[in-house]
Amino acid sequence: MNINNHVICQLCSKPFSDPRILPCLHSFCCNCLHHVMERAGSQQQNSFPCPTCLKGVSIPAGGAKLLRQNLHLGYEVQVAGYMTKFSNDSGVPCTFCVNGCSNFAVAFCCVCNKFLCKAGHDCHRYVPQLLGHAVIGLDKESAASLPTVMKPTEQYCSQPKHKKQELNFHCETCKCLVCRDCIVVVHKDHSITELSIIAEAHRDEMKDTLEDAKKVTSTLAHATDKAIIMIHRVENSKEQTRLDVEDAFSKLIKTLEERKVALLSELDAVSLSKVKSLTLQKDEFVSYQHDILRYTDFTSHILQTHVDHEIVAFGGLVSNELKATLQKAASVPLIPKEQSYLRFSAQLDGFMKELFRLGEIVDMNPSPQVSTCTFTPVARVNLKHYSKVETKTSKRELYPRGDLQVFAELRSKSSDGPIVPAEVEDHGDGTYTITLTPKITGPHQLIVTMDGKHVQNSPYNIQVRGDYTSLCNPKQVIGIAQPYCVAVHDKGDIYVGCNDECIHVFDKSGTLKNTIGVSVKGENMFDGPVGVFVKGDILYVADVGNHCIKMLTTGGKFLHSIGEQGSSHGQLNAPSDVVVDSKDRVIVADRDNSRVQVFSQEGHCIFTIDGNGSGDHAYKYPCSLVLDSQENIHVAAYGSNTIKVFTPEGVYLRMYGYVDGPRGIAIGQDGYSLVCDKCLSIFDPQGHKIHTIEDLQQPSGITVDPKSGSIYIVFFNSNNVSRYALEP
Repeated sequence: MNINNHVICQLCSKPFSDPRILPCLHSFCCNCLHHVMERAGSQQQNSFPCPTCLKGVSIPAGGAKLLRQNLHLGYEVQVAGYMTKFSNDSGVPCTFCVNGCSNFAVAFCCVCNKFLCKAGHDCHRYVPQLLGHAVIGLDKESAASLPTVMKPTEQYCSQPKHKKQELNFHCETCKCLVCRDCIVVVHKDHSITELSIIAEAHRDEMKDTLEDAKKVTSTLAHATDKAIIMIHRVENSKEQTRLDVEDAFSKLIKTLEERKVALLSELDAVSLSKVKSLTLQKDEFVSYQHDILRYTDFTSHILQTHVDHEIVAFGGLVSNELKATLQKAASVPLIPKEQSYLRFSAQLDGFMKELFRLGEIVDMNPSPQVSTCTFTPVARVNLKHYSKVETKTSKRELYPRGDLQVFAELRSKSSDGPIVPAEVEDHGDGTYTITLTPKITGPHQLIVTMDGKHVQNSPYNIQVRGDYTSLCNPKQVIGIAQPYCVAVHDKGDIYVGCNDECIHVFDKSGTLKNTIGVSVKGENMFDGPVGVFVKGDILYVADVGNHCIKMLTTGGKFLHSIGEQGSSHGQLNAPSDVVVDSKDRVIVADRDNSRVQVFSQEGHCIFTIDGNGSGDHAYKYPCSLVLDSQENIHVAAYGSNTIKVFTPEGVYLRMYGYVDGPRGIAIGQDGYSLVCDKCLSIFDPQGHKIHTIEDLQQPSGITVDPKSGSIYIVFFNSNNVSRYALEP
């Protein structure tokens, strides 16, 4: 019979017959297990190893028959047998006819769960009670669907007197299935439960266990992935370490060679010096010897002549010279100046011991010491909220592995609020992005753990507010002629730059407090205050007509200007906006020079973010600036219809937008960008456009109250500045 291997008994290599399941969940034929138990019993053993996993199994007192039946496997064997017969064009007997039928089946009833011979098939076509039953043919194409429609056959009581009684009850006392008659006879006075009730209880328990298993499996899968990553890392590090060892010893050999050359060179130099000194001394000895020998030879010759007049003529002279030479020779040290000779002292014993211990193979496990989470404290209902986790070593360097288990969820502080699980993206470099979507408004807690431990300061408080669909009706309207721009002080005062060349200051209720820009002589201080920013006690104004940034006190006292007209480094041409970062650097949108310049408070140009040229970083006519929570610089470029993002150091990061002539940009407390073009466009922190508010027509400027989160929008053509607040 050609059937699948999973319905073949491992012991007899045949399809399962009355399969029984062991505690380890491996199944075998009842008769096969009987033989295994017999062999174990003959050896005086009360247990036997599972033939598959070798786990010990106790032998029941009643033998293999008392092991649980694997009904599902028996059903699969039955179905596999039927499918084999169909594939071999063998007939399947009819199971519908009551008195037995020797005819082969021609169809199958999905309701009766029976194979139908021709007569049974006819009954299903003409008997009213059977007309609605679903019947399928047994041709090869139709029969292929049998495994999905066949149901396990009913289980009947094994008691001879209870023939055809279905096992619809469970005896809690005996832990077995019983029929209706067994309840009143064999299992009288036992605790009996309907099969459907006990099955439902087991079903629920199995579902819970399955969910637990899924969690454990997920954890194990993650652990397996980490193990695989570490295997690859060890294998890769082995090759790198081998190269390091070879490099170290190559350097050592090179150093030894260099030392050998140096020693030999030193040997040559010392030897040469000694030989030179001794040679000079030797030459001096030889010189005296020659002089003395010359005088003694001459004196001996004179004495041999016996001529008196020669002895008288030369005797005094020779004697004096010889005496002088002998006197000089006597004063010369006769011991060699260099008494030592050369030897090499290697001192190898200690060195060889140290060399033998040179280097070691060590485990490198720079475990993360610090884990931090960067997040925005405000989220929007039904909109994605992003957080970033960084893991660093004790040296404050990014943890070099990205295989830690980071878990995050958002919990409402309301007792009946939902728990929102987060998606965690592992970037593989020690950083992780957490993405979640709040379901309800109100206070929440963001819980972030790493390998089961809370990240620093977790849980974090997050306020979930309404989405941007409520941003249509203003909460407050400040009427003012042709406003250019708006800024809000953290104390609540509102600064509005207008076409009348003044900055008008309103309190939070909209009442005019002050007007800045007209001198005591009636002269205008500004020529187009199109950008305004306030920090602490200083007001920064982008004066487009005077080509500079003017710094004043918040009360209106002029301090000094930054920049002058021109295109050189530090010069400005129609500056259109200004912002100030946490380092008090003044960042200016130098519009007509198509660049952004960063100045010190004293006006020194620190660096420039040039938008000219081509490439992703390029932009034209920057008109509005804003800083995000990381102090990245978002540049709204009117001439490029995009938003370009740069690091605080001016390095290009990304772009987003593709809007029609952006005129203003702000970032809300939730990290979402609000861009003014022909209407108001909303972008999430990843740069995806998530909403457009068509009702807000022709906005020309925008800012966000740093404390309340209220949004102030400038409408130049409508002569007002309106305050909007999202629903809490």
